[in-house]
Amino acid sequence: MSNTATETRSIIVERELAFPPEKIWRALTQSHLIGEWLMQCDFAPNPGHNFKFSADWGEIECQVQTVEYCKELTYSWVSRELASVVTWTLQATENGTHLKMVQTGFLPDQQRAYMGAKAGWPQFLSRLEAVVSSLE
Repeated sequence: MSNTATETRSIIVERELAFPPEKIWRALTQSHLIGEWLMQCDFAPNPGHNFKFSADWGEIECQVQTVEYCKELTYSWVSRELASVVTWTLQATENGTHLKMVQTGFLPDQQRAYMGAKAGWPQFLSRLEAVVSSLE
């Protein structure tokens, strides 16, 4: 029998993008570009770097955990009672890149945060794609 009190849920969003991993990586790791598709931030792609995402409704405290150039990026995502982790995985394909975003750590009683993230991430990824398409 599982202990449902400690079970967490994840959100997974995957996209096939017609751009090379290097181009998408720029949009995932350059703070001025992140600000165009996600939120304003003081991100730097260095493990251990603490940064914040800022929006009109508040801030999200984050810390970079792993950085594997053009392959994987992981950071903590702590907002109010939510303590989660966001992992981006890029895999080169014949036609571009397979991009996967996973946010883990939603507790059963965090339905509002879970539903908000589930609705928000696909929109953020659409905006990310628009930003990447505008890059040289």
